Amino acid sequence: MCTAVSYKTNSLYFGRTLDNDFSYGEEVTVTPRNFPLEFKHAGLMKSHYAIIGIAFAAQGYPLYYDAMNEKGLCMAGLNFVGNAVYKEPVQGKDNIAQFEFIPWVLGQCVSVEEVKALLSRINLTGTPFSPDLPVAQLHWIIADSKATITVESVADGLKVYDNPVGVLTNNPTFDKHMFLLNNYMNLTVKVPENRFSESLDLHRYSWGMGAIGLPGDLSSTSRFTRAAFIKSNSLCDGDERSGVGQFFHIMDTVSQPKGCTVLDSGKYEITLYTSCCSAEKGIYYYTTYGNRQITAVNMHKEDLFGCDLVRYPVICDEQIKMQN
Repeated sequence: MCTAVSYKTNSLYFGRTLDNDFSYGEEVTVTPRNFPLEFKHAGLMKSHYAIIGIAFAAQGYPLYYDAMNEKGLCMAGLNFVGNAVYKEPVQGKDNIAQFEFIPWVLGQCVSVEEVKALLSRINLTGTPFSPDLPVAQLHWIIADSKATITVESVADGLKVYDNPVGVLTNNPTFDKHMFLLNNYMNLTVKVPENRFSESLDLHRYSWGMGAIGLPGDLSSTSRFTRAAFIKSNSLCDGDERSGVGQFFHIMDTVSQPKGCTVLDSGKYEITLYTSCCSAEKGIYYYTTYGNRQITAVNMHKEDLFGCDLVRYPVICDEQIKMQN
C-alpha cells in the first residue's frame, strides 16, 4: 500500500510513501548518463538522461520504486494487485518489462507530452527480472511541472489517464478513484453552512468542521481522497525549504504507523520511507520510519557523465537534535 503525490508551487515536488512489512535493502541511487541500461526485449540503451531515486540494485541493475531524471520528469510505481495485467512480447512494439518501465521512460523523456508519445508504441510485458524476484503488479504516476498522468496496464489494454488531482494510491482503477471523489464535493476548508435544517439553530463549535466526512482510515480509496483534499488546499511559501516541508506535511496525513494495519501473515505494514523529489533542483529528499529527519541527495553533485551507479544506503536510525 502506498500513496504518491505531485505538488506544484513555484516548483514541482513529487514523491510517495512506500508502505510494506519488509525492505529489500533499497538505496538512494543515481544512474548516470553513461550507465548501460540493458532491456530484456529492447536491447541496450548506452546513454540516457541521468536518474535519481530509490531503487533496489539487483545484480547491479537499478530496480527503481520512484525516481526523477535530470530534466525534472518524475515517476513512481505503486501496488495494483489484482488489476495489473501484462502482455507477452509483440512484434512491432517497444516490449518493456514492468520492472524496466521507470528507466525506459526517464532515460529518454523530458516531459509528460513526450511520455504520451512513447506510450503509443509500448507493450508492457510480464517478463520477470529473475526467478528469485516475482513480477510486481503495479500502476504508475508520471509528472512534470505542467501535467500529471496515470498509466495502468489492465486486461483490456494500456490506459493513460490525465490526473488532475496529482494523486495515486492502489486499487481500484484510477477512473473509479476519481468517480468516488463525487461523494466528497461538499467538503470545504471554510466555515460550513447549516444546510441540515432551517428550523434548527446549528452553529460551528470548532475550526475545521467543513472537512467533517473526510475519510481517516488507511484504505487506498480513503488515502486517495484524503491526499487529494489536503494537497488541493495546501498552501506554502514559494521557497525550497517551505515547499519540501509542506510536501512532507501532506504525506504525513497518509503514513502508516506500526500496529494499525495487520497483514494476513501477522506482520504489520508501515511507511518504510517517504520521498520528495525537487524536480527543478534535482534533489531527492526522504525520511524513513525510524528517521524523521529529512535527508537529501543532490544528483548534480555527482558525476552525471559516469558509467557506474552511485548508491547511498537509506538512513534508518533516528537522528535527534539535542537543544540542551
